[in-house]
Amino acid sequence: MRHFILSLAVFTFCAPVAVAQSEQLDAIIERYDAHQSAFSPDVAARQTRVPATTWSDVSPETLSRKAAAEQALLTDLKAMDRETLSENELISAQILERILADRVERAPFDEARIPFTGDWGFYSLPGFTLARARIRTVEQAEAAIARIEAVPAYLEANRLNMRRGIETGFMAHKDPVATMIEQLGEIIVDDPTESQFYTPFKSLTNSIPETEQARLQEDAKAAIRVTIAAYEDFLRFVTLDYAPNVRDGAGIADLPQGKELYAFLIRQFTTDQNMTPEQVHEIGVEEVARIRAEMEAILEEIEFEGTFAEFLTFLRTDEGFYAQSPEELLAAAARFSKDLDLKMPQFFKTLPRLPYGVEPVPMAIAPGYTTGRYISGDADEGRAGIYWVNTYALDQRPLYELPALTAHEAVPGHHHQIALAQELRGVPEFRKNYYATAFGEGWGLYSETLAGEMGLYTTPYERFGKLSYEMWRACRLVADTGLHWYGWTREQAEECFTENSALAPLNIKTEVTRYIGWPGQATAYKIGELTILRLRSEAKEALGDDFDIREFHDVVLGKGAMPLSMLEARVDAWVEAQLAE
Repeated sequence: MRHFILSLAVFTFCAPVAVAQSEQLDAIIERYDAHQSAFSPDVAARQTRVPATTWSDVSPETLSRKAAAEQALLTDLKAMDRETLSENELISAQILERILADRVERAPFDEARIPFTGDWGFYSLPGFTLARARIRTVEQAEAAIARIEAVPAYLEANRLNMRRGIETGFMAHKDPVATMIEQLGEIIVDDPTESQFYTPFKSLTNSIPETEQARLQEDAKAAIRVTIAAYEDFLRFVTLDYAPNVRDGAGIADLPQGKELYAFLIRQFTTDQNMTPEQVHEIGVEEVARIRAEMEAILEEIEFEGTFAEFLTFLRTDEGFYAQSPEELLAAAARFSKDLDLKMPQFFKTLPRLPYGVEPVPMAIAPGYTTGRYISGDADEGRAGIYWVNTYALDQRPLYELPALTAHEAVPGHHHQIALAQELRGVPEFRKNYYATAFGEGWGLYSETLAGEMGLYTTPYERFGKLSYEMWRACRLVADTGLHWYGWTREQAEECFTENSALAPLNIKTEVTRYIGWPGQATAYKIGELTILRLRSEAKEALGDDFDIREFHDVVLGKGAMPLSMLEARVDAWVEAQLAE
């Protein structure tokens, strides 16, 4: 009886505290949501269901206000007590703190001066966004037209930031700039109906009267003509003013605060606050050696009579390894996708409701784009996920690599992980859209290995293709740190890929351009994958015959993306709970 009274007293005392802490966290999250909405028209549109008519304001003044607001949110979040928060609330608080801390630390580097990477940039965003729009009402159509009309101002704001980059010596390298020039050329078209901006106007819904459809289409074409002219003007700026001032070195170490920026980017992308460029480089060297040994074993298995380099030449040049048409490549990707779909219930207890499809990378960006990518869907907006396959330069897209690519981008990789996160219940909206690079890309790379357990690789060449893709990610650790920390040239960075992987020359060129233009991001894949594999191995060793792969995958993905340290704590807690039962 005495124990009961004591417990009741503790409960009575703690309950208001627990409620207060929950309400305090809810208030901070509500402020964060409002902050996101205030600075992002797309976030505001998702929150209000009112279509956006503008693009984000990227002026230095606005970015400064944004950073100050995020510092205030971070200060309040770090100050609050968390002892009585629930598991979900604690995860939300920890993730939000990491998001805000990263943004606050990153803001002073003023990266808006280089607003593009090796395969993507602000200039691609408007067309990509409009091409995915679903117009069902006159209001949505007019909002889309208003966004097209707002593109010239958006280009000008970014041009001013790039001009600031010229003035302050914070410049991109020539190779990402060359990619940008090529992609801008694809955006600029003579016929407005051939533009990505016109895509949603080609098949307006029957709920819009035909007379209104005709008016809206004419208004859209008029807006596109003005926007295309703005792109032509921007291309002249890039070609005549920006390109002559690009930096000589491929890495960012020589930029103002370049080394400090890169050290931060390593910590952010790996989500490990103690990770250093030197550590990343060493892990890469070790992984290259391990994977190379497994690749050599396959050469012995198939009794290839020749050197490793000769085998790579064979893989890169034999026409039998390549699709003869875009349709053949897409059909093969779709087939591998369905083969994996069939096996998913054997490895996962929880499957997302959102479907996905296979589509080619749009030609407006394909020449300088990576070999494949996942594009998130949205059930509320009626959009499935998309597994993009690059059909440009078919002689650079070997079929023996396609199974691994499919596993990474579709299922059990990005579509599975991201769609599950989008369908989380009882969590703040930002948790559903949070993407910790080491978690998401680590899961994608882990999925390539898991696909082997699912029986996807049926030939030695497909197994070699999987290893080649893994080598690709290992070489990324070496090349990225080599470029941005050790001052390597582009040619030095390419050597690891050329000598150790079967990647096609165009793919290697495109990828290294991407690493030059997107420092640090490429290091997240291997770091995340190695962490997930280690956690799985430790859990299996601890649980023995009681280890359930389906349960393990639910634990890893069940709360959405998170920093790797949080994932490790979550898996450890699950193992301890299993052992205690």
